[in-house]
Amino acid sequence: MIFIGVGTPAHEDGSADLQYVLNVANTIGEHMQGFKVVVNKSTVPVGTADKVSQTIKAALDKRNVDFEYSVASNPEFLKEGAAISDFTRPDRIIVGTESTRVEEMMQELYAPYNRQRDKLIFMDVRSAELTKYAANSMLATKISFINEIANIAECVGADIEQVRIGMGSDPRIGYSFIYPGCGFGGSCFPKDLRAMEATAINAGYQPKLLSAVTNVNDQQKDRLFKKIFGLF
Repeated sequence: MIFIGVGTPAHEDGSADLQYVLNVANTIGEHMQGFKVVVNKSTVPVGTADKVSQTIKAALDKRNVDFEYSVASNPEFLKEGAAISDFTRPDRIIVGTESTRVEEMMQELYAPYNRQRDKLIFMDVRSAELTKYAANSMLATKISFINEIANIAECVGADIEQVRIGMGSDPRIGYSFIYPGCGFGGSCFPKDLRAMEATAINAGYQPKLLSAVTNVNDQQKDRLFKKIFGLF
């Protein structure tokens, strides 16, 4: 089993450097001597597993050999400052594969971290690739939403902290990611939102909500600056 794509550089659309991943896939095809499971850990554009599979096959054909292989997706869900804890005690383990053999191998591999309850969720590869983008986009949406509500609260004279407590008490909403502030930053949320937008647009769909999440976030940063500028 070979894991690829961890820590790869990112393009402007937020995806991992696809060419980097494909170069690794080509190297695998050039050197593999028997059955291999190639597991992509990166946050990559939907359809990357197909391209990895095609790249490996092309390298094998060039060598005039025919070894069995399977390409799976196993995106990581690690929070900043809690990577080890999130890996050893994960909320869920997403695996994209159509192979029963790969499922059995992944179950054995993750067995030490899957003892309290079954956290493995198997699905098709493209769904696994999209799940990581969808999860981060949802969290980013909650942040932009509460900032929008905070701006409204300020205009109507409401206390956003009280509103937040009232909202968060609903278990369908929860308290996570509904703290108003200057918006989300870091690398994951902005790039994954851009990647989700690019994926949708390339598929012929205009994602209005995702665009709004990004716009609200950009405006929130400017709003904070204006407040500071006005104060001083």
